[in-house]
Amino acid sequence: MIKHFLNLEWKQYFRSSYWQKSIALNILLVFFALYFVVMFLGLGFGLLFILKKAFPEQDAFVITNGFLFYWIIGDLLMRFFLQKLPVMSVKPLLTLPIKRATVVHYVLGKSVLNFFNFLPLFAVIPFSIMLIRDGYAVPMILTWMFTMIIIVLIVNFLNFIIEAFSAETELSFLPVIAVVGTLFGLDYFNILPMKSLVGDGLLYVANNPVFILIPIAILSIFYAYNFKILKEKLFLDSSLKSKVTEVKAADLSWTNRFGDIAPFMQLDLKLIWRNKRTKSMAMLLVIGVLYGLFFYPQPMYREMEFMFAFIGVFSTGFFLINFGQFIPAWDSGYYKMLMSQNIKYEQYLRSKFILMVMSVVILFVLGIPYVYFGWKILIAHLAAAIYNIGVNSHVILWGGSFNRKKIDLDKKAAFNYQGTGAVQWLIGIPLMLVPMGLFGLINWLLGFESAVATLVILGILGIVFHKKLMRFITQKYLDSKYKMIDAFSQDN
Repeated sequence: MIKHFLNLEWKQYFRSSYWQKSIALNILLVFFALYFVVMFLGLGFGLLFILKKAFPEQDAFVITNGFLFYWIIGDLLMRFFLQKLPVMSVKPLLTLPIKRATVVHYVLGKSVLNFFNFLPLFAVIPFSIMLIRDGYAVPMILTWMFTMIIIVLIVNFLNFIIEAFSAETELSFLPVIAVVGTLFGLDYFNILPMKSLVGDGLLYVANNPVFILIPIAILSIFYAYNFKILKEKLFLDSSLKSKVTEVKAADLSWTNRFGDIAPFMQLDLKLIWRNKRTKSMAMLLVIGVLYGLFFYPQPMYREMEFMFAFIGVFSTGFFLINFGQFIPAWDSGYYKMLMSQNIKYEQYLRSKFILMVMSVVILFVLGIPYVYFGWKILIAHLAAAIYNIGVNSHVILWGGSFNRKKIDLDKKAAFNYQGTGAVQWLIGIPLMLVPMGLFGLINWLLGFESAVATLVILGILGIVFHKKLMRFITQKYLDSKYKMIDAFSQDN
């Protein structure tokens, strides 16, 4: 039966209409994977020498185990944002005489083959080889290596448990932040020495192989719990259950001052506030406002003036980037109906442009207190805001004409990569890297004032030629209209 499942998934993947469209992105992901594999291999073979040089009087193996606690919580955090439980089209199978347990075991088994589970092995296995060559006992190192493999799988299934609890919350990343933050806080404030407990525990297991049964038992418990969660949800009518909530109408009459685009703005605002993914995205605007606090309190970054543009573009353009890059995929669920109406496409796009411009202005105003760290920062943020309005808003609208992936607005929002394609990766180059590189180059050649003036002039030029740019962008959308309708009618 497992062989049959694999055969079905193989046919589904290569027979799907979007397979060829994703070839470029898949090739890019392969290069990223190879890059990380090489990095981890280098770490595995070189870590022993690095530790011996940095800590010549201490045991490198003991030091390594002492830092594994931070690797575990970092791995858990990364997995939550990047790794999702593998799925398969199970509804047709539920009408056939196939045991639900078989389907669940297949899905969980498939998760073990994830790249995130193999990547640590490219460091753990070479490091184990180097330890054995250095004279460490072979049984001890082999026991430690297998324990590390088990811990990787424990983190894998723990991640899915946390995701199961966070799926229904508005800010779905809070549970994993709470778990990781609590573990780190217990160690940092010396309430419970997690670093020492994990390190000493791994050393004890390595020296007493029989105790490897403890991590095996923990892995079995996590697997069984995941099995229980998935099996309870695996019913034909599980997706038909609806949650009844009270609809709260908001007063959007203030949008009427925008004239003929007001109805579209009202629809966009309702879409943002009434759907899980867009609502959580809007709540994450606080990250845009506070982004500078990750850098400016440190004197080192205040001396890197070329960073001011990058931070300013990201901080004032947080909503523009996160909302704009998925235009018009936000409306993919009813895009076919929308295109059948007698509406002007330029009005549809202008409403989204106005929303993005308003967000840039609001985020800049909220970021004015950054003047506390220096007047240059505030001026750079102002220049970045003007650049976002005049240049990036048009760039991101133009990039949206290449979107071909639909979005399910009912899915969890935070760090959800559904609907993300090659467009979203490539659009980051003109959005972020170009203003940062341009600002840094001119700042180095001509000075800070010239760099600021360059961003401001480019932004003003974009505002001046706004109507011409919008006509060009609108025509691009009209040319892609039927391709979008076809793409949004299919499952990603």
